[in-house]
Amino acid sequence: MACFSNYFVVEFIGAVFALICAAYIYLKYVAYKYWSWKNIDFAKPVVPLGNLWPVVSVSTSIGELFRDIYLEFRKSRVVGVYMFHKPALVVNDPDVIRFILTKQFANFHDRGVYCNEKVDPLSGHLFSIPGAKWKFLRTKFSPTFTSSKMKQMFFTVQECSEKMVEFVSPLAKNRELIEVKDLVARFSTDVIASVAFGVQCNSIENPNAEFRSYGRKVFRPKPWINIVGLLAPSLLNVLSISSVDADVEKFFLSAFMETVEYRTANKVARKDFLDLIIQLMNKGYIENDDKKLSQLSEFDSQKITALEGAAQAFVFWLAGFETSSSTVTNCLYELALHQDIQDKVAEEANRVLGEFGGMSYNGVKEMRYLYKVVSETLRKYPAVPILNRECTAEIDLPETGLHVEKGTAIIIPVYGLHNDPEIYPDPEKFDPERFTEEKIASRHPYAYLPFGEGPRNCIGMRFGLVQTQVALASLLSKYRFMPGPDFKVPMVLDRGNVGVSPAGGMTLRIELR
Repeated sequence: MACFSNYFVVEFIGAVFALICAAYIYLKYVAYKYWSWKNIDFAKPVVPLGNLWPVVSVSTSIGELFRDIYLEFRKSRVVGVYMFHKPALVVNDPDVIRFILTKQFANFHDRGVYCNEKVDPLSGHLFSIPGAKWKFLRTKFSPTFTSSKMKQMFFTVQECSEKMVEFVSPLAKNRELIEVKDLVARFSTDVIASVAFGVQCNSIENPNAEFRSYGRKVFRPKPWINIVGLLAPSLLNVLSISSVDADVEKFFLSAFMETVEYRTANKVARKDFLDLIIQLMNKGYIENDDKKLSQLSEFDSQKITALEGAAQAFVFWLAGFETSSSTVTNCLYELALHQDIQDKVAEEANRVLGEFGGMSYNGVKEMRYLYKVVSETLRKYPAVPILNRECTAEIDLPETGLHVEKGTAIIIPVYGLHNDPEIYPDPEKFDPERFTEEKIASRHPYAYLPFGEGPRNCIGMRFGLVQTQVALASLLSKYRFMPGPDFKVPMVLDRGNVGVSPAGGMTLRIELR
């Protein structure tokens, strides 16, 4: 019997070994020949991860990986890579990028990232959802970020910024060290929790508030899940793995449903993002300020479901939180290094605040130098370092000689474009004057993509910028930020993060102006 058992163990080991060998041979001599057969330049893959080993081993971030591929092959319009076994196309040329994002959007309208509403209902949001469902939701939510709607939500941003300024005042008086990344994360949490979920959590004063605690869980580094969900989403779908922890999903769904039920039962309207979602749930359209129907709503009054509404509130929280908190943190890092630029921002902020009698939506729009500074921050540290698209119908890419097959993953290396010395001379230098009207006009419009471009650009871009500008203007008008004792130049990036943000936080010294 022992011999019989040993025989099957040996057979099993042999079979496994044979499968591994077969998989290796298939990947190396078949799958990884895809781009060479198409006569396209490609980054050399390694079995079995393709070009993803540096990211999987957390020796580099996703943004840095594709930045380096871009810089190595920037003379090529397109570059082939492999994400595990699957070929993907990195698009370097701004003209080809415009072709994909805008001119032929109909052939590239999906992101090709993880979305599984059955397993993970919070994944059914505008960033991830494919096809006709995306078009339906985008049409519904387009009226939510008009200037009039932004002005209505501005008070919440202003109120949260005032609480942040008040909180750091005693620290500034004593020239203390402050963890900027955490401070700004708490500010962003308070803004989005109020605007998208109708919850006053005050995490500025209470860093252990529920929304902040669950926010930490959402952004807790999960390299494998992040990589697979972004670059190989089919694996998560096959394994029915949710990108959000069960307790996090339960918390955000409950917070959304409870507030919706309360507002509906008590006829409460706050003119915030949640109120607009409730309108779409109850009526199928968003009323203009004069109570007329928004464009096309009289022809399409299909309502959204509660889960669809919750998913949009969740992604608004995700996007608003990450874009604003990382951009403010990265900006303060650069301003601590460049005191002359910081002084110019502070002078402009105080002048405009005086002219407008305090913080106001129109006043923020007048802070043109601050806008340059934020733009340069997003150039050097884009909140979203790559853009994903998927070819939904086969097509020829112009000037490449390449026929792109349906299902091909497309990667646009934003971080690479933003660090190209031929587009941005001396790219490591922090220079807001890159964003004068003349300099902007001299560059290709698709060489700067912090919020994407085309019909599927970031719908909340304007809100994210306003939130970022208010935070910076509020702080810099009163306080000076200087490098802390562990300040590192250049910035060391968090390699487990999908975005571009500092590893281990950002400690700066703060003092009164």
